Amino acid sequence: RCQRWVENCRRADLEDKTPDQLNKHYRLCAKHFETSMICRSSPYRTVLRDNAVPTIFDLTSHLNNPHSRHRKRIKELSEDEIRTLKQQKIDEDFEQKQEIQESNENNEQNTVSEEGGEGQEEETAPLTLEERENKDYLKSLFEILILMGKQNIPLDGHNVDELPEGIFTSDNFQALLEYRINGGDEVLRKRFEMTAVNLEYCSKTQQKQMLEICENCVREETLREVRDSHFFSIVTDEVVDIAGEEHLPVLVRFVDDSHNLREEFIGFLPYEADPEILAVKFHATITEKWGLNMEYCRGQAYIVSSGFASKMKVVATRLLEKYPQAVYTLCSSCALNVWLAKSVPVVGVSIALGTIEEVCCLFNQSPQLLVELDSTISALFQDNEVKGNELKKICRSQWTGRHDTFEVLVDLLQALVLCLDAVSSDLSVRWNNFIVGRAFVLSSALTDFDFIVTIVIMKNVLSFTRAFGKNLQGQTSDVFFAAGSLTAVLHSLNEVMENIEVYHEFWFEEATNLATKLDVQIKLPGKFRRAQQGNFDPDMTSENYYKEILSVPTVEHIIQELKDIFSEQHLKALKCLSLVPSVMGQLKFNTSEEHHADMFKNDLPNPDTLSAELHCWRIKWKHRGKDIELPATIYEALHLPDIKFFPNVYALLKVLCLLPVMKVENEKYGIGRKRLKAYLKNTLTEQRSSNLALLNINFDIKHDLDLMVDTYIKLYP
Repeated sequence: RCQRWVENCRRADLEDKTPDQLNKHYRLCAKHFETSMICRSSPYRTVLRDNAVPTIFDLTSHLNNPHSRHRKRIKELSEDEIRTLKQQKIDEDFEQKQEIQESNENNEQNTVSEEGGEGQEEETAPLTLEERENKDYLKSLFEILILMGKQNIPLDGHNVDELPEGIFTSDNFQALLEYRINGGDEVLRKRFEMTAVNLEYCSKTQQKQMLEICENCVREETLREVRDSHFFSIVTDEVVDIAGEEHLPVLVRFVDDSHNLREEFIGFLPYEADPEILAVKFHATITEKWGLNMEYCRGQAYIVSSGFASKMKVVATRLLEKYPQAVYTLCSSCALNVWLAKSVPVVGVSIALGTIEEVCCLFNQSPQLLVELDSTISALFQDNEVKGNELKKICRSQWTGRHDTFEVLVDLLQALVLCLDAVSSDLSVRWNNFIVGRAFVLSSALTDFDFIVTIVIMKNVLSFTRAFGKNLQGQTSDVFFAAGSLTAVLHSLNEVMENIEVYHEFWFEEATNLATKLDVQIKLPGKFRRAQQGNFDPDMTSENYYKEILSVPTVEHIIQELKDIFSEQHLKALKCLSLVPSVMGQLKFNTSEEHHADMFKNDLPNPDTLSAELHCWRIKWKHRGKDIELPATIYEALHLPDIKFFPNVYALLKVLCLLPVMKVENEKYGIGRKRLKAYLKNTLTEQRSSNLALLNINFDIKHDLDLMVDTYIKLYP
């Protein structure tokens, strides 16, 4: 089909291009296609028919215009080629007439046109007064729904339980309708002036239908930009509760027309317990419902809660099987050590992570508790004020997301326990019952020996990946050199695994010392002893138990996860970061990106000239002026004025920055995730709506009310 297009366009210079190159890097104007070749398969997109071929061309006008004579290289055709093309045109015209005739026969009963105009589209009939009023009415409803979404106003008002029997009150949507009518909206007033006061102006079903259209139209604005940029990456956040059901937030990364890397929220996906079903639905939603071509996906990352990691890994594996270039990576917004800890398939680690989150949440909810904790830290660290002040500062941040979370927790543990004990045993009315109750429960959890052993072992195991993970969230040069240090990290962990007996002995001794300091009894977990039911092995010591149940599986899992997440393809891509001039400078301009860029060869506009272009790129920066600084990030390189003279370099940089492991350099283009977190934090679980959430998070995206109205009329006539 691509060959037919090139032949019809008389573009001899494009004949040696592959269909893939033509599809990615060349465009044909819609005016070259017959009207019958264009169809609307969806209210949101205009597409060509599968057999569409361009046939409308003016091949003589350039001869009369000397300025345009050499703009396009037009191939001179032989008489045989002209006869062949004419015959093709006659055959296509005949097929089109047959299709039109069949269509007319099928729809004869609906045809009311009495006049001619063969081969031309009928002009749209003018709207009747009733149709125009109906459109204006629907537009008013959509305006109210968009306002509610942007301002995060839930659809429902008071619960039935809150109202005395026999009392009727409007929900928020109906209340806004009434307010608008009272404000002088004549369209709404005419519609509802004869309606009973206690009747709903707009049913729940209709509200849901209209909200889905609002959501789709707003999402389509973002998706249109994604399709225009071709390449993209998919990122999901932690599973969230939307009105009692688990959903997966989905974000998309792409480079827009202004060369800015953006990360935008595009919707929620209902979560499935079965990972295989989840993988199928995930793929179907992205490709069929949202219309993205996964062939252009260049990265995928999943931020997961404890217990969900293995399921999302199945999703990643299934997508990689279909689309090998959708590289599975870490997400830049999540510390490597936190991500590794959440993925460890040991129940004790999941429980410990949940306890840590609850402790952090309790102290962040109460400024008084933080003051109390400050006093406790000051008393404990009298001999080391610098360390004490550092811990106080950490306590006022989201320290559960740090690379050294477990190290911080071990340092803070005694202070946390003493503070919580003081609060739970305080007989004054200084603390409310909720805080006292939570303090008692969390103090008991923190002084459980199982918890203490878990955090000490996690601290020690993750110490081997801490510096590596920190560099992955650093500057572009840090990420590049981190990729080269992975071998050393894996070597260290393998050495630990080979000598796990010795390492575990040291770790367990540290845990017992900490437990002794907190006056915690060293023992096997009660659930383990109860499970034995009298068949308890007297030789099973606490040290051996935790080695088999915690240390060994944790080290094995982390080694395997690092190998999976930093696959050969992923490392190859990160090696291409030497394209960034500052990295190139640190390597003394002695780089060889072409060896690693093979995986992106089909994404380049001119792969045959890549080697020469890279040489020019290196020479440009090696012999730059003394006052010219080397761009330090991909973002800076993409915004260079002369980047257009290096099309292959531009294409490579564009694809590289899409990898989810690369951070969004300009914060204003990565606010989709922050707005998502804000929405979830500010909205009660039962009041959350996946439709309204998209409107709220993407409140600054333009929306077309007329398109929404027309779509609604088409879908629900």
